[in-house]
Amino acid sequence: MFKFEHTIYFYAFAALPVMLVLVILYFISRRKKLKRLGEANLISELIPYSSKRKRVIKIILFMLGFSSLVIALCNLQTGSKLTEVKREGADIIVCIDVSNSMLAQDLSPDRLTRAKYALEKMIDGLEGDRLGLVIFAGEAYVQLPITTDYSAAKLFLESISPGMVPVQGTNISDAIIKASESFSNDEGKNRAIILITDGENHDSEAIKAAEDANKKGIMISTIGIGSEKGVPIPLIENGVMKGYRKDKDGQTVITKLNSNLLKTIASKANGVFVQASQADVGLGAVLDKIGELDKAQIENKMYTDYEDQFQWFLGLALILFFIEFLISERVSEWFKKINLFENAVK
Repeated sequence: MFKFEHTIYFYAFAALPVMLVLVILYFISRRKKLKRLGEANLISELIPYSSKRKRVIKIILFMLGFSSLVIALCNLQTGSKLTEVKREGADIIVCIDVSNSMLAQDLSPDRLTRAKYALEKMIDGLEGDRLGLVIFAGEAYVQLPITTDYSAAKLFLESISPGMVPVQGTNISDAIIKASESFSNDEGKNRAIILITDGENHDSEAIKAAEDANKKGIMISTIGIGSEKGVPIPLIENGVMKGYRKDKDGQTVITKLNSNLLKTIASKANGVFVQASQADVGLGAVLDKIGELDKAQIENKMYTDYEDQFQWFLGLALILFFIEFLISERVSEWFKKINLFENAVK
């Protein structure tokens, strides 16, 4: 197991392409200046021992040294002691709707992005709980198996977008089933599902799935995201809004929050329903409800001691810089002798 202590220094790698561009511009400018002095053959006779190959090698060594120095600043650390840690917490799986209707802008900047912002804050406040992610539209997929790795959870959360599920729709029942199956098979009372959706689903399968989850001791709380009045769904191509989605008859599609379904699902699985607003998505109220669950003791193996490895990369950087410093741009003496010998033979 390894980690970097100071990841902010990774931004320094952005300097590499800038350096490369400057080097290319330097070579172009140098070539133009030499051309002004005369023909290429004449110039090569005047400065016969200037080595282009060595200049390139020096540049490569400098960039490799710079890269090693950046990694040293980031301080790579490797785990040296694996410890079994026991925590008390709940197992939580968030089911988040990624259908096209979640792009509606009755919450700013849109329903999905607002939900993701709130979830990121929720993850920052978790302690001891395990978290998983399920995404769904017309089908449901486990995006992140249940884990205590909150950094991974935030990384997966950030990547969520409507294009991740090819089949459109709002298949809430499939999301609940996938989430229920992701829990362990024990009979613990510490398992909860948070369902975030506009609820545009009118079949009874979602309610049946909630009842089945309740029989397994799984709580389901629902967050209704959107307005009951309804708004059009933006049509976005390459990050640019091209208008609004239309149905097969050319009419603008209006998406509305189906709060009745979400209230029923929550009531069938001993959870709570919250309607999201711009100021408060409602995760606080949901977590308060989850806090009523019996917390189970969760055992995890994790690295508690890490050893710094920056010195290896710092040493490598110094060696590369030193070699770069020693290399002259002029052709080596032994290469000169070879050239002189060839000229003498001629």
